[in-house]
Amino acid sequence: MSDAFSWINLRFLLDGLWVTIQVSVVSIIFSMILGGIAGTVRYSKVPVLSKIMGIIVDIIRNLPLLLIIFFTYFALPQIGIKLNIFWAAVAALTIFESAMLSEIFRAGLNAVPSGQTEAGMSSGLTYVQTLTMIVLPQAFKSMLPAILSQLISLIKDTSLAVIISLPELTHNAKIIYGQNTNYVIPMFIAMTAMYFVVCYLLSLVSNFLETSKYNY
Repeated sequence: MSDAFSWINLRFLLDGLWVTIQVSVVSIIFSMILGGIAGTVRYSKVPVLSKIMGIIVDIIRNLPLLLIIFFTYFALPQIGIKLNIFWAAVAALTIFESAMLSEIFRAGLNAVPSGQTEAGMSSGLTYVQTLTMIVLPQAFKSMLPAILSQLISLIKDTSLAVIISLPELTHNAKIIYGQNTNYVIPMFIAMTAMYFVVCYLLSLVSNFLETSKYNY
C-alpha cells in the first residue's frame, strides 16, 4: 500500500490539485462578476430585465451541475461554440455558481435598510452612486461569509468535471487506482486530505470574517 504514495503518484495528484485550483480560481472570478451583476439587477428591480434575470437564475439553480457540464462540453459545439475541456468546465461552473451567488448578493443588498438608499439620494448622489458607495459596501461585508461558503462548494464541485475527463484531482486519482485496484483506499485518503486542506483553509477565513462581523 505504501507504493500508492510514491513520489510519481503524489506528483500526479498534485498536478490534478493544481488544475482543480486553476479551474476554481477562474470560475470564482467570473462567477463573482456575473453573480454580482445579476444580483444587483434583480435588487434594483429594473423593468422587464429584472424579471427575465430572475427566470434565468431560477432555471439554472434548479438544474443539476452535471447537466450544465454536459451542455457546455457536448451541446455548445453543436451551435458552433467549441470549448476545450478546461474552459468547458469553467463555463459550466461559472453559469451554475453565478446563479447561486446572485441570490446571495440580492439577499445581502435587501438586508441593507432602505433608509440608507434614501439618505444617499437625498444628499445629491445618483442611484448608481448610492448603490456603489453606500449600499454595496455594507451589503458585501455581511454576505462575505456566505460567498466564501458557496466558493468552497465550487471547489468541491470541480470533481464533477471528471465526467468530461478534466485532469483535475479526482480524475488523476481515478487513473492511479484504475491501474492498481489496491490503490483505491490510499487514493481516496489522499483526495480527502487534499480537498480537506483547501476547503478547510477557506472555511477558517469564512469563520474569521463571520466572527469579525459581530465585533464591529
